[in-house]
Amino acid sequence: MDYQLENLMENIVLEKYNSMKDEFARCQCEQCKYDILAFVLNRLPPKYFVTDKGALYAKLDFLTIEFDAAIVTELIKAFEMIGSNPRHEKSS
Repeated sequence: MDYQLENLMENIVLEKYNSMKDEFARCQCEQCKYDILAFVLNRLPPKYFVTDKGALYAKLDFLTIEFDAAIVTELIKAFEMIGSNPRHEKSS
């Protein structure tokens, strides 16, 4: 059997980033996108799983208002911080 280790938090943060980027991101280049994702993922607890069954149980933990609020809060901070200080030259 093939096993794969995955962090469910990555998937959830990426989905939330994609739903918020048009409204909050000052820049949507790959550098800024991954800087934002790294900023957020370093501030949230990881949720690893190996099997599909494990993924289901891990997802149940995230179906709370508190987890969603924590992710949104950290994303907004990241959009502001990275947008104000991108690691590339600002576009004119």
